[in-house]
Amino acid sequence: MKLNRIQMQPGMSLNQFLSEYGTERQCEAVLEQSRWPQGFQCPDCMAKDHFSYFRGRVKVFQCRACRSQTTLTEGTIFHSTKLPLTAWFQAMYFLSQNKNNVSILELRRLTGLSYPAAWRMKHKLMQVMYEREITTKLSGRVEIDDAYLGGENPGGKAGRGSENKIPFIAAVQTNNQNNPLYVVFSKVKTFSREEITAWATRSLVPSATVVSDGLWCFKGVTDIGCSQQREVVGKGRKSTDMECFTWVNTILGNLKTAIAGTYHSFDFEKYAHRYLGEYQYRFNRRFDLARILPRLITAATQTGKRTDRWLRHGLAED
Repeated sequence: MKLNRIQMQPGMSLNQFLSEYGTERQCEAVLEQSRWPQGFQCPDCMAKDHFSYFRGRVKVFQCRACRSQTTLTEGTIFHSTKLPLTAWFQAMYFLSQNKNNVSILELRRLTGLSYPAAWRMKHKLMQVMYEREITTKLSGRVEIDDAYLGGENPGGKAGRGSENKIPFIAAVQTNNQNNPLYVVFSKVKTFSREEITAWATRSLVPSATVVSDGLWCFKGVTDIGCSQQREVVGKGRKSTDMECFTWVNTILGNLKTAIAGTYHSFDFEKYAHRYLGEYQYRFNRRFDLARILPRLITAATQTGKRTDRWLRHGLAED
């Protein structure tokens, strides 16, 4: 069997992580470099001349031009955190290096936090991943399929009409060797042509060739200029047996297995976009496992604050 170089990557070992991010001062230095790679710049007046000092364990930067003050974490996903940065960095390490998902309960055990603290941390970091993936657009050959998260409620509607089932689109871009490159998982309100057209506008390059089953709504991809390769799945013909859907079926199966095997339950209606975004973020960066953590740290500094109340409303964007 041919060696899969992506799966056999060494990634970042625990010893390497502890060596580079094991202390609060190391984490502060990395965070400062990630937030201001060209040196400090005042958020208010953009001046660079400043001085810094510690207020307790909090590093404060004061602009010499306008005298405004800001902290290292202010205006980032770590805004107003009472937790040490080492705890945040540990969580980012586990979420980025683990092939499967990490549940909130497991994150609590790994970091030694309370369950509410682990919940906030997990959802904030998933929000970072989700927002980083919003602008992802697929091109070339793209396999798509309709899918659902969640099961049936006892006493509720069965099948696709179940109130607990959240519809989403799975899309996989492949290369000339028919290997998967990137994925997009997008929660939608319903499977209608209007929804598919709106999704395609956000997620596809107009020159893409979309391979889909015979679901009528998928014609919506042609509304933005994409070409459609329509493969009708009828009686005696299963999509899982069709080579043209190999990767979207495989990756959908892996996604659902990862979710079902890690999370006992979560509010699909409110939080599906974050859980889908988490899996998409890791998959699309799987080519360089050692760089996922530094990239996630940079993304976290650029996302902006997300309050607990905001997170619990299940909002998608600021």
